[in-house]
Amino acid sequence: MKNISLYVTFFLICILLISCNNNKNELSQQKNKDKFDLKSSLENANKYLNKVEEIEINDYIKRYDWQMNETPTGLRYMIYYKSKSNIKPEKGSIVKINYTLSLINGVVCYTSDSTGPKTFELGKAQVERGLEEGIKFLNVGDKAKLIIPSYLAYGLPGDLNKIPKRATLIYDVELLEVKKTKNISKH
Repeated sequence: MKNISLYVTFFLICILLISCNNNKNELSQQKNKDKFDLKSSLENANKYLNKVEEIEINDYIKRYDWQMNETPTGLRYMIYYKSKSNIKPEKGSIVKINYTLSLINGVVCYTSDSTGPKTFELGKAQVERGLEEGIKFLNVGDKAKLIIPSYLAYGLPGDLNKIPKRATLIYDVELLEVKKTKNISKH
């Protein structure tokens, strides 16, 4: 009888351990599902906000009747003054621009009149990705309008100064100067 009760006890302990292990697996699976659901929800929310921003940009362009080009990244640009220069910037070039930077609602944030011309090296991530991309279409002396979606600008946090979170930027730029650096990388 002792042996039978020992076997029954052993059997019950085994069932208990297996049951606990199954609960752990179920909990782990639920946590993974919750993480996936959260990630999926955030992705959907981001897609929705990007679509809303795209509609706002298209409405803005229509309001001003601008004939703009759109790049695969979503940057919109329009060269409204073409110079006779054929000097074009490339990766590694030091460029100098005059600019007015405003929000899509018309609020002016920064201008070269107040801060001086902006100088930066292309390919070094020293300015917004959209500004860098747009400058590559210009020759020295050209003037252009750039509409930069938030994801090519300051993104979710803004610049923590004058540019709010998720802000679409409107640049009016003039490419003043292009200097080639001595060690331009061909990568």
